Amino acid sequence: MQAKPVVSALHWAAASGRRLAESWAGSPRALDVLTALSCLALMALDLPGLAAADNSLNGPLAAVVLAVGCSSLLVRRRAPWISYFAALLFIGWLHELTLIQFALYSVGRYRGRRAGILATLGYVGFALVVFSVPGWPGPKAESLSAFLSLVVPIGVLASAVGIAAYRHDLVSELTARRAESAVLQAVQQERTSVASDVHDFVGRELTLLTVRSEVLSTRARETAYAKDFEELADTARRAHLVLNEIIVLRGERASTPGVDGLPALAEESGRAGSPVRLAVDPDVHALSPLRQAAVYRVVQECLTNAAKHAHGETIEVSVKADGPRLRIAVSNALPARTPGRAPVSAGSGTASMSERVRSLGGDLTATRTRDSYEVVATLPRH
Repeated sequence: MQAKPVVSALHWAAASGRRLAESWAGSPRALDVLTALSCLALMALDLPGLAAADNSLNGPLAAVVLAVGCSSLLVRRRAPWISYFAALLFIGWLHELTLIQFALYSVGRYRGRRAGILATLGYVGFALVVFSVPGWPGPKAESLSAFLSLVVPIGVLASAVGIAAYRHDLVSELTARRAESAVLQAVQQERTSVASDVHDFVGRELTLLTVRSEVLSTRARETAYAKDFEELADTARRAHLVLNEIIVLRGERASTPGVDGLPALAEESGRAGSPVRLAVDPDVHALSPLRQAAVYRVVQECLTNAAKHAHGETIEVSVKADGPRLRIAVSNALPARTPGRAPVSAGSGTASMSERVRSLGGDLTATRTRDSYEVVATLPRH
C-alpha cells in the first residue's frame, strides 16, 4: 500500500531534478562553474611539479591554493580583473600559467578590446620580469626561449579569442536590436495604416450620417422631433471631429484595396514565378471595408513571404466566411532544397500582419511543417 506514494515521490524527485538540470545547464552561472572546474582540472595535473618546485607547498596545500585561485573565475563576468591578478600572483609565486589563459580570455570577452590589450601587455611585462629574476627553474637562456615560444603566444591567443568573442556578442546584440526595431517599426506602420483605414471608411460613414441628420433636421423643423434631429446632427459632427483629432494621418496614402484587389495580387505573383490558386467566398464581398482591407494585407504579405522562401511553388489562397468568423488561409509547399543564400527578412511583415488582425479582434497563426508552410488568420465578420 505504501509503494505508490514512494514511487510517486521518486517520480516527482526525478522530474524536479531534470527541470533543475535543464535550467542550470543553460545558465551563465553553470558555464562559469564549468570553466572554474576545467581550469582546476588542468592545474591539478601540475600538482607534483608544484610540490617539487616550491618547498613551502605540499600536495594538499597546493590543491587548496589552486582551488582558491580557480574560484575567482566564478565572478569573471562581473569582475574579470580578480582572476587576472590572481593569475599574476600564481605566475610569480608558483610559476603556473594555466589560470592566466582563462583570465585573459575573460578580460577580453567581458571588458572589450582595450582592456584585453592592456591586460595582455601587463601580463607579458610581468612574466618577463619573473623570467629574468634569479631562481627561475632552468638556465636563463632556456627561460628566455620558453618565454618567447610559450608565454607570449599563450597570452596573445587567449586575449585575442576573448576579444573576438566580445565583438561577436556586440554584433549579435546589434543584429537582435535591429530586428526588434524593424518589428516595432512595422507594427507602428501597420497601426498607422489601420488608423488611416479607420479614418477613410468610418469618417466617410460619419460624414454621410452628418449630412443625412442635417437634412432630416431641416425637414422636421416644424415638428416635435426637430430638437432630436438637431442633437443627432450635432452628435455626428462631434464624433467626426473627435475621429479627426485622435487619428493623425502621416502623409498622403491611398486607401487599402479590398477583396476585389486579390485577383490582381494573384496575377502579379504568377508573373513573378509563384502561381496562385485563389478561392474567395462570394459572401466576403459583403464585408466592411476595414475587414476587406485586412484580408488584402494578410494575403499580400503571405504572397510576399512565399515568394521569398518558396519561389516557384504554387500558393493556395482561401478566403471564407465561416459563420460569424472570417477565415483566411494561405499555404504553399516548401522547396526540397534550401536556397544557397537565405532571403533577407527581419520578420517584420508577419508582425504587421498579426498586428492588423489583432486590432480587429482576430488571431493569426503560422505553421511550418517539413513540407509546407501555412498561415491562418481568423477574425470576426462584424
